[in-house]
Amino acid sequence: MFTQNRGREGEKKAEKFLRKKGYTIIAKNYRTPVGEIDIIAQKNEVLVFIEVKNRSSSKFGTGAEAVTAKKQNKIIRSAQLYMKKYCEGETNCRFDVISIDAKDIRHIENAFTA
Repeated sequence: MFTQNRGREGEKKAEKFLRKKGYTIIAKNYRTPVGEIDIIAQKNEVLVFIEVKNRSSSKFGTGAEAVTAKKQNKIIRSAQLYMKKYCEGETNCRFDVISIDAKDIRHIENAFTA
């Protein structure tokens, strides 16, 4: 339960961080049969699928390092399902990671591609 609480806490920090940067939050914790997308946001006509990783220490690496290829594939497949359901026509999108390591927040735009 502690890890889940830390994850939700990190997502709240990330959401606040994104709003300050001018992003509009469209959805949080979007679930599909394939997986979950932590935050879906939009900025400058770009739909952004964001994975948030919150780490209290670097003992097991940074948050960004925890977004493995397997996790990326789940996010990509979930994003495809989201876009099929909610987006009409061609939509510009990207995949970002927000890594919260102790008190540092790092936003990695275009962290991986589909």
